[in-house]
Amino acid sequence: MDVDETPMKGELPRHHAARLAQDKARAGAAQFPGCLVLGADTVVGVGRRILPKAEDRATADRCLDLLSGRRHRVFGGVSLISPDGKHLFRLVETAVTFKRLSSVEKEGYLRSAEWDGKAGGYAIQGLAEAFIEKISGSYSNVVGLPLHETAKLLASFGIGPATP
Repeated sequence: MDVDETPMKGELPRHHAARLAQDKARAGAAQFPGCLVLGADTVVGVGRRILPKAEDRATADRCLDLLSGRRHRVFGGVSLISPDGKHLFRLVETAVTFKRLSSVEKEGYLRSAEWDGKAGGYAIQGLAEAFIEKISGSYSNVVGLPLHETAKLLASFGIGPATP
């Protein structure tokens, strides 16, 4: 599936996450007609700025500089399309506050390469968890998929754990 993840001019982080999740679900539904398809995306935003996925050390370094000592938001878009074309969508927002990073902490994290391919240049489920002062909202959203909201969407289609 090929979905262009480039932000549109003036696109805000929340809208970017929503658009990408829905575009991915539509692309999956076109490729696999008659199947239940889930599309999702995670976007890290500092104010109106969309932080990129860190594909190189320089990008990760810039992201960490922007996050250090600040609060940012993580937006998770989840889109489900049923075999009959019914489309359900949720957008989840989590506020995360980073401690002010020392140069030693930042350099250590950059050396770990844990940031590679991660939105905003960090993985909360790893070493970067030590940088988190406060989180308000869904932890799994920051990891990459808001599990509670995804389970609720799946339940709307009758998919979920068996109940006694």
